[in-house]
Amino acid sequence: MQVFDTVSALRKFLATHRAASKRIGLVPTMGYLHAGHISLVHAARQECDLVVMSIFVNPKQFGPQEDFATYPRDMEGDLRQAHEAGVDVVFAPVVEEMYPPDFLTEVSVRELTAPLCGASRPGHFNGVTTVVAKLFNIVGPDRAYFGQKDYQQVLVIRKMATDLHMPLEVITCPTVREPDGLAMSSRNAYLSPAERQAALVLWRALRLAEEHLAQGERQGARLAATLRDFIAQEPLARIDYVAVCDPNTLREVEQLSGTVLVALAVYLGQTRLIDNAILRIGD
Repeated sequence: MQVFDTVSALRKFLATHRAASKRIGLVPTMGYLHAGHISLVHAARQECDLVVMSIFVNPKQFGPQEDFATYPRDMEGDLRQAHEAGVDVVFAPVVEEMYPPDFLTEVSVRELTAPLCGASRPGHFNGVTTVVAKLFNIVGPDRAYFGQKDYQQVLVIRKMATDLHMPLEVITCPTVREPDGLAMSSRNAYLSPAERQAALVLWRALRLAEEHLAQGERQGARLAATLRDFIAQEPLARIDYVAVCDPNTLREVEQLSGTVLVALAVYLGQTRLIDNAILRIGD
């Protein structure tokens, strides 16, 4: 496994593989790897000749009061896991390599970034699209792999890639969960034992949504209210948002039919967790 920390060295290495017409897969991460990240590597490994993983905690997607300084980091452990999973190349730049002092550019996607996480984290998605656009430009992948847990992020990145004619496929892989249903996230490391147990309310709320749809619920606002009431029964949980949306536009849906996205963001103590499910009416 090759490890690079500069754009120039990585590009020089990848140029030879691109000249040989090798299919390049990119797995962008902020490190502190878990089984969810590794599932993306496995998907890329099956479909690509060369798998590149980026490990970069991107300051531009953190707000002023958010956890950039304390975000969990373990480069040694990450490199070990990446190697064991079959990653060929790791790109692990320092902040100054990605954002030199004269950096002035920002990539923005409108509308899709306004609701859900965008409403409570202003500027977050501009930071995401800017760094991902840079990674796409640096690596030049044929395919890039993201997890469904970050559904809005994937939708925004796919729209960016389409609008800017980026020559790659954005692949969504299923959310990977702990045996008890909690979606895997690097931020789970922040949870106390009591908060970890309380965090199961997100998974249970999604299951409850599925049950209510199976029982004939077709009113979006009523389903969202049911889920809010359910989550509110957990004393350690504080709701950021509960939304029943169109999975393509992220607009909240009143009359439910076809396929809907149920999206949640909940604080457990100081830790904000997100989760979602795509549910098909009648399934």
